[in-house]
Amino acid sequence: MNYNIGQTLSDAAATYPDRTGFICKAARGYHSWTFSEMNRTADLFAHRLSDLGVKRGDRVMLMVKPSLEFITLTFALFKIGAIVILIDPGMGYRNLRRCIGQVKPSVFIGIAKAHLFKRIFPKPFATIRISVCIGPSYGLFGPALSADDLLGSPADKIAFPAAEMAADDPAAILFTTGSTGPPKGVCYEHSIFRAQLQLIRDYYGIGPVDVDQPAFPLFALFSTGIGACSVIPVMDPARPARVDPAKFIRTINENRVTYSFGSPAIWNVVSRYCIDHNIRLGSVKKILMAGAPVPAELLARTVAILPEDAEIHTPYGATESLPIASITAKEILTETWEETKKGRGVCVGKPLPSIIIKVIRTSDLPIENWDDSLLLPDYEIGEIVVRGPVVTRRYDNNDKENQLAKIADRKHFWHRMGDLGYLDAKGRLWFCGRKAHRVLTRTGTMYTICCEALFNGHPAVFRSALVGAGPAGKQVPVLIVEPNNIKTVKKILIKELQYIAQQNEMTRSIKHFLIHPEFPVDIRHNAKIFREKLALWAARQISAKINEDRE
Repeated sequence: MNYNIGQTLSDAAATYPDRTGFICKAARGYHSWTFSEMNRTADLFAHRLSDLGVKRGDRVMLMVKPSLEFITLTFALFKIGAIVILIDPGMGYRNLRRCIGQVKPSVFIGIAKAHLFKRIFPKPFATIRISVCIGPSYGLFGPALSADDLLGSPADKIAFPAAEMAADDPAAILFTTGSTGPPKGVCYEHSIFRAQLQLIRDYYGIGPVDVDQPAFPLFALFSTGIGACSVIPVMDPARPARVDPAKFIRTINENRVTYSFGSPAIWNVVSRYCIDHNIRLGSVKKILMAGAPVPAELLARTVAILPEDAEIHTPYGATESLPIASITAKEILTETWEETKKGRGVCVGKPLPSIIIKVIRTSDLPIENWDDSLLLPDYEIGEIVVRGPVVTRRYDNNDKENQLAKIADRKHFWHRMGDLGYLDAKGRLWFCGRKAHRVLTRTGTMYTICCEALFNGHPAVFRSALVGAGPAGKQVPVLIVEPNNIKTVKKILIKELQYIAQQNEMTRSIKHFLIHPEFPVDIRHNAKIFREKLALWAARQISAKINEDRE
């Protein structure tokens, strides 16, 4: 069997040649392309890149905006057998330079702005031997390519056969969000993408009749592989929380979108707009909402703007393994959220088919080999580990993180998610927070998600973050709140938070409460809180207050 994920576009084009596969804003309004046109474009890109010297095994840094070029270039590179490197440009120049230097690309394909970045910061690009500009090159950035020019070229080179790839051949390097440290490059094999496509198609019931509006551009690749149409919304994918809801809704309605993947930050904005303007998304049958724990209030608000038979799923996973568990909004609202409000974590559902999830004793040290003595009983909080076909094998050029994240188990291995949680008697997984975010006090361990839930129910609280000030084992717990309204009276809110803390044994030790105007969050989802940054800020605030009191 040829595992090359690039073959899925060829298969879609052969089965549905005249069906629209991609819709995106172009220079003059929206434009659409059939699967046949998409596949021909990918093949022409593959021929042209091969002529320029791009070959199997090359590491190709792709820095192109969400567009027809982004989709077809990615599939072209898959067909060649090259390794596609995708990095969120919004992660900041320092992280971007570090990540590029780490993966050592040999080919660079990007828009003119990306090439200018390469000129300004040449050191990370020292390994580049071929540079290609997508769009105008201005005679400065190497050969220029565009989908429009290729589609208008003579049809002497059309079909580009996908290279024969084994299951464990590398396909791409995708980077983590960096919410608990520097972003890490995750090595994806062709079989990983195949397994993900199968789960999306079979478990979530998404297929060729569907129309997707992915708020995270990478997910358009999955829709294409399934044979579903993708509609790229007008938004900055690096700032999903700042989406223009009117534009996002307009493309859903105009294109009869049936499903959408997006972070809670997007659906918070879109659902509020729909409620305020009495809008229902009549064509939407499924929403996949992920990237951070999803509040019940948001789920209930989103359910209210969808048809009665629509479903909302909240998949759980990470860049290293996605998806591994899932739960519906209905189950959360009717069964689990009352427990969440009591500080018992967020239920993320049962393992998906072919996925095995276990909970082991928490450790910050490497675990070389699996042993059943590591396992914890139901309801006891520990590290979440996972095994299955969507679980990636390693980080790129990062032996230290590989040792910390992988546990050998004969012919298999377990991935340590870096998350803490427990399994209940029904086999459902409950998420209690990131391992790196747990607060280690003199009297015991405090778990962020569990503690924060007690305060998030306050009507003036948008979200909260528990952080620890000081060294591990002696940390002082600090509860930081981002209010719904900046005009909230801080002294009154803090008094009410203090009262809430005293009502529960797990939060009674919190004596420090701070108000923050806007939490720092990850670029990809705008939902994961950068608690490390908040911890440093809290330490400065507490130190300044102590000095002020002394004076």
